[in-house]
Amino acid sequence: MTELLDRAIARVRMLPSETQDELAGVLLRLAGEDEAVYRISPEEEASFVNSRAQAARRDFASDEQIRAIWAKHGL
Repeated sequence: MTELLDRAIARVRMLPSETQDELAGVLLRLAGEDEAVYRISPEEEASFVNSRAQAARRDFASDEQIRAIWAKHGL
């Protein structure tokens, strides 16, 4: 296991059980446990299209916005 994955799992262990199960399900799906390939939903695809357009415009979150997100999650 990589150090980054080990840190992520340690952090997830501190979350409520329901959240742990949701994240475990996501990880298993991404790793191919439930199906061979993860298929994104139309909503996820639209979000990626929007994100790529923002990146093309160099429309990124400010340092202040990033710090606020980190603080919200105790990081």
